[in-house]
Amino acid sequence: MEKMKLKLLYSDLRPELEMIEKELEQAVDSQSLLLNDASLHLLQAGGKRIRPVFVLLAGKFGNYNIDVMKRVAVPLELIHMASLVHDDVIDDSEIRRGQPTVKAQWNNSVAMYTGDFILARALEQITEIESPRVHEILSKTLIEVCRGEIIQIKDKYKLDQNLRDYFRRIKRKTALLISSSCELGALVSGTDEKTAAHLRRFGYFIGMSFQIIDDILDFTSTDEELGKPAGSDFIQGNITLPILCARKDPEIYTMLKANLNRDLSNEERLTVVRTIRNSSAIEEAKAMSERYLEKALRELSFLPKGQAVKTMRKIAFFIGKRNF
Repeated sequence: MEKMKLKLLYSDLRPELEMIEKELEQAVDSQSLLLNDASLHLLQAGGKRIRPVFVLLAGKFGNYNIDVMKRVAVPLELIHMASLVHDDVIDDSEIRRGQPTVKAQWNNSVAMYTGDFILARALEQITEIESPRVHEILSKTLIEVCRGEIIQIKDKYKLDQNLRDYFRRIKRKTALLISSSCELGALVSGTDEKTAAHLRRFGYFIGMSFQIIDDILDFTSTDEELGKPAGSDFIQGNITLPILCARKDPEIYTMLKANLNRDLSNEERLTVVRTIRNSSAIEEAKAMSERYLEKALRELSFLPKGQAVKTMRKIAFFIGKRNF
């Protein structure tokens, strides 16, 4: 239901997004039946397609040409998809969006090679863009995403990490790819550098807000709403903002420490989730997300008025207030 509400906010982009969806299907096609099945399994599980949407909206500030825009939108979504497959292997996740993950449906080896294949397809697609600047931005983004994944592995189960570690991690995990989506959409449409810079910063700030809300929802939503067990981040050892805020309470800290890095029963998992949900940590984390949302909206105030800004503003508000 919530995903449908989000799609209504950019319903005017439906023809372009349908085109991008077809391009994604073609991009993951290969001569291997196994790779086809695994890639389509991930693609058809759905997604918000936030990155392609921001590519297209950023392109509205320049010379908008869907045949050019899709050459950036498709690779960026493929990169995101590849990172999800690899994430599920690292986190040993069985369920994503209510469906078995690629690693659960097949195995770790198939999942890793599927992720590699999808990433290779993304790099192949982006070669159609001749701009060295576009390739430079994308390369640096990929490097930072990989660094973020390594840092996340290093930081697993570290309850005593600081907030700076967390923010640096979600910057690389989520915000940079959304930021790059906005910046690259602007650049390939010939938008001026000043506008592109505002769009890049908008993407970064909304990406930070987006990930914080994601981390909050892992505790405030039900298993059914999430399409996976609530509290999965904690179970997998990923120390997110709600946990970092809640640990200030000595009793909660002791409880978290006792339950980290061990197999929890369903009741034990739900006890952890309820404890975080009922603590002040949720409101504290929401306030931090709100600050990033305000910064994102401020960047929009510097952009030329029009439908693109209105749509970006609506999406930003939705992302910052969403319940899914």
